Amino acid sequence: MFAGPIRALLLVTALSACSTGGIDASQTGPFAPGIDPRAEAVSGVEVGHRLISAGEYELAIRAFNRAALNTGLDAEILSGLGTANLGLGRLNQAEQILRRAITEFDPYPETLNNLGVVLMERGETAEAVQIFRRAFALDDGESTLIRDNLRKAIAKSEDSVILQPNEDDNQFKLVRRGSSDFLIRTAL
Repeated sequence: MFAGPIRALLLVTALSACSTGGIDASQTGPFAPGIDPRAEAVSGVEVGHRLISAGEYELAIRAFNRAALNTGLDAEILSGLGTANLGLGRLNQAEQILRRAITEFDPYPETLNNLGVVLMERGETAEAVQIFRRAFALDDGESTLIRDNLRKAIAKSEDSVILQPNEDDNQFKLVRRGSSDFLIRTAL
């Protein structure tokens, strides 16, 4: 009476022992892999940019500071620090850092654009228009984000009736060197 189910159980048990799944002798076990000291480390600047895109601005500042300790301050690190401070709402610090980046190093269009965003947030529209124009010229008009920021800043400075006011007109976009873009919305 119980012979059929017992045979089936023994057959399943025997076949499961033949399985190729699970952990074998070549793996280290059920624990996470260790650190490979020979592996190439990810750049602190890249880590900072990834943290900014994840909205982790405080951690991004730490990553950029570590990168600065390893390689020294450059325009990209200063731009990243300024962008992270802007993300935290620290407009004064962001402006100082971004201005330092464009005065001490050759200005990048992205850094100029981000400074323009800071100026727009602070209500300094006339200067922001000039900064956006400079960024647009350095970029040869290739970035649609910079062009849109310039268009919005000009419209805001002229109090243009041509544009219908909507939520998109109050948004300025941060640009970083690389594949991500960051959106900073004005406070309503």
